[in-house]
Amino acid sequence: MSGPTSARSVATTPAPTGKTVLVTGGAGFVGSHLAAALAKENDVRILDDFSSGKRENLPEATTLVEGDVRDPNAVREAMDGVDLVFHEAAMVSVERSVERPLRSHAVTTDGSLVVLNRARREDARVVLASSAAVYGHPDSVPVSESERKRPTSPYGIDKLTADLYARQFCDLYGLETVVLRYFNIYGSRQNPEYSAVVRVFLDQARRGDPITIEGDGTQTRDFVHVSDVVQANLSAATTDRTGEAFNIGTGESVPIRELAETVRDVTDSDSDIVHTDPRPGDIDHSRADVSRAREALGYEPTVSLSEGLASLVREITA
Repeated sequence: MSGPTSARSVATTPAPTGKTVLVTGGAGFVGSHLAAALAKENDVRILDDFSSGKRENLPEATTLVEGDVRDPNAVREAMDGVDLVFHEAAMVSVERSVERPLRSHAVTTDGSLVVLNRARREDARVVLASSAAVYGHPDSVPVSESERKRPTSPYGIDKLTADLYARQFCDLYGLETVVLRYFNIYGSRQNPEYSAVVRVFLDQARRGDPITIEGDGTQTRDFVHVSDVVQANLSAATTDRTGEAFNIGTGESVPIRELAETVRDVTDSDSDIVHTDPRPGDIDHSRADVSRAREALGYEPTVSLSEGLASLVREITA
């Protein structure tokens, strides 16, 4: 089974402590895990409108500002006096961005610009969640940060625009920004309504339904556990490498057929694996080159796919 190897000898970047921190989208999947990790050593606020996040995801010892990331007044209230912003709020579904491109642009692009502009006034560092979707169909794998940007959906276009704005704000205004381009994240609290293939396969296997692969299953993805994504964010909060973008994945490729077989194994399911027509515009292969994140952030993925899936099964069946 492909997965992260044992940790290499790299210098880790320290996590933030004693800071006033805002997590936008902090009731969502990645945001809630990140807020929980930060709350141990920092004063954490969460800005969320619960359009996709859930109240039960809110960590203890955090302060909620309920509001829309597009609303300058809500953002001003949430960001008053903060040192550090983790901007996770966005329209989280590629499919919905295709159905509602104007809303996708408003939430992801306009919302990011509101956050960045307020952060400039507060002189607060921004760690911004971008996506591998900015690359579209890569020319080759692994995908480095310098790969041509050819997004294939409104979601990818909006993430790329926010990504560019964040780095430009560093150049124009001296605002400390760090952009993290997430690959295929999985883990607990992922909203089933918007879930990617890992949660879909797990739900099918647990019900005993056929595990349905779109296409022949040879397409590959880089699946990264949410705990590794959290560690990348914590390191990005203190690195001196600002104004840059970093890929956050595992650096490993997993064929979708292999994922389905592993899901079947960890759930002890008798589900058949079946194939349907390929999804239009689907990317054939995706794998992150994480060497820049490793060197600059001390980033090192630690959770293998089989370990992460087994942990997720335990959590959703508890």
